[in-house]
Amino acid sequence: MIRHLVLFKLNEGVERDDPRVVAGVEAFRALGGRIEELRFWECAWNISDRPIAYDFAINSAVEDADALKRYLEHPAHQAGVALWREFATWVIADYEI
Repeated sequence: MIRHLVLFKLNEGVERDDPRVVAGVEAFRALGGRIEELRFWECAWNISDRPIAYDFAINSAVEDADALKRYLEHPAHQAGVALWREFATWVIADYEI
C-alpha cells in the first residue's frame, strides 16, 4: 500500500472562508466516496497555530503505484487540484506502508 500525504498552505491574504477555499475543501472532501482507488481518505483543517504549520491536510492510501496514478489522473481529483492552484501551494509525500 502507498500512503499519499498532501499539506496545503493558503496563499498570503487568503482566508478559510474565501468562497474559492470553501469550494476547494468541498471538492476534496467528496473524493473519498467518488474515487474507487482510495482505500483510506481523510482531510481536515490544521488546528495548530505554530508558524511553520500548513493549513489543510489530506491523508490517503491506495493499493499500489498504478492505483496512485489512476487516482491522480481521475477527473474529480484534477478538478479539485485546479481549484486549489488558485489560492494555495502544497507539498506531497508518497511512501509505502
